[in-house]
Amino acid sequence: MDKKFLFNFKTTFSGLEVPIKLNNPFNSTVPKIAKIAATEFQDYIISESVNQNYDFQTQRSKMFGVLVVQKKDGGYCYLGSVSGKLSDNIVFEKLIPSVFDESIGGFFIDKGMKELGEITIKIKSSENTIDVLSLKKERKQKSIALQKRLFKNYLFLNISGEQKNILEIFKQSSHGFPPAAAGECAAPKLLQHAIKNQLKPIALTEFWWGISMENKEREHKSYYPSCKNRCRPVLEYILEDKKLYIKKEVQI
Repeated sequence: MDKKFLFNFKTTFSGLEVPIKLNNPFNSTVPKIAKIAATEFQDYIISESVNQNYDFQTQRSKMFGVLVVQKKDGGYCYLGSVSGKLSDNIVFEKLIPSVFDESIGGFFIDKGMKELGEITIKIKSSENTIDVLSLKKERKQKSIALQKRLFKNYLFLNISGEQKNILEIFKQSSHGFPPAAAGECAAPKLLQHAIKNQLKPIALTEFWWGISMENKEREHKSYYPSCKNRCRPVLEYILEDKKLYIKKEVQI
């Protein structure tokens, strides 16, 4: 197990009742121990932001997540991740990475994007309406094929150790084809890392970091449940509970 991703608690929480079962990621209630982890993790975000001269309040804001886990020795620590990716020039070393292995799949993505770019150039330079329509159709087909190949390389284990890719997971749900960035949200990445490294998931939460949206849908440092469109099929598969989202408001 790579211990570089583990955050040890700075806060002493003796007397705090630690959950014996993972909270429902779609429930709006946040366990106290998850809030403690989130507060400490926010200090890490602040520190790294200063070191890398990146201000989430003036640049791109993000959804972050923390997962409190129990190690084999019985001790508690937590993991942190971000939904999607940070800007290209920003690297937070202790964030749980994507399940997609860029060292293996990066080549076909780069090649595919280059081909799509070349078709786009042809479309812009062509004055023949029939050619343009044909090129647009070709670009759409190649884009769908590239997306499918990408999703086949997003592999997730469930708590029983069964492995499936994003396409297989969504196919067995009511959602059908996965939306863009499926599998890149914080919660699935955190749970996947815990399962792979024999860490018991204890408490999970996600929070918005950066500029608050004008419609108040996302506010700085506020907690939010996992999303429905991208996360529901993946989390219900990982946690082996097809009614997880339906039971979101059930208090445990």
